[in-house]
Amino acid sequence: MLDYSVMQPEGILVLKPNARLSKEDFDGLSAAVDFYLSDHNKLNGVLIQSRGFPGWESFGGFTSHMRFVHEHYKKVERLAVVTDSPIAGIAESLGEHFTSAEVRHFPYPDDINALAWLKTA
Repeated sequence: MLDYSVMQPEGILVLKPNARLSKEDFDGLSAAVDFYLSDHNKLNGVLIQSRGFPGWESFGGFTSHMRFVHEHYKKVERLAVVTDSPIAGIAESLGEHFTSAEVRHFPYPDDINALAWLKTA
């Protein structure tokens, strides 16, 4: 399951995965983000906060996740990953190669500093 919201007027997408991610999670997320982007050029930031990466419910969940990233990554200025999971280092490194967004890791649960960093974009 994926909890998400778009902070307005800041233009920051907050993602909190708390169980294996499903296709339906990304269907709802895509609709919410596309609605926001219909009136805005970009997301100033994305904050992902999770103690650890929960994985995907199925291959459909994985492919929906990859499709969401592919369709939206060019419209994100900054990405803050708030976690103690070792995957954070991988995400930060991959982010440098696959997106123009600035990527930064914060230890869990330091969402306050992550949010402050995103707001300076």
